[in-house]
Amino acid sequence: QVQLVESGGGLVQAGGSLRLSCAASGSSFGINAMGWYRQAPGKQREMVATVTRSGNTNYADSVKGRFTISRDSAKNAVYLQMNSLKPEDTAVYYCNARTFMDYWGQGTQVTVSS
Repeated sequence: QVQLVESGGGLVQAGGSLRLSCAASGSSFGINAMGWYRQAPGKQREMVATVTRSGNTNYADSVKGRFTISRDSAKNAVYLQMNSLKPEDTAVYYCNARTFMDYWGQGTQVTVSS
C-alpha cells in the first residue's frame, strides 16, 4: 500500500504561480513513476505531468512550457511548479504513484481566476 498526501493548492489570479507537493509513504520503495493528474467539473481526469524513477518526464501539451514536474526520490516526493496559470487550469489536482497498480491522493483544488 502507498499513501499519498498532497498540498499546495489554492486560489490564484491568472498569470500567477502555485507549487503542488505530494509525499508518498507506506510501500513507496516499489514506485516506478509519479505524476499529477487533474479533473475539472464535468470533464474526465487527464494527465498533466509524469516523471519516472529514472527522471524521464512527460507533459500534457496544454501545460508544456508552463508547468515543471520534479521528483525527490530520497523523500518519495513529487512536485508540480505551475507558472503562467490560466483559468482553464482550474481543477482538482491528484497525485499519482504507480507500482504494479495506481495509487491516488485525495486531491487538491486549484482555482485560477480571470
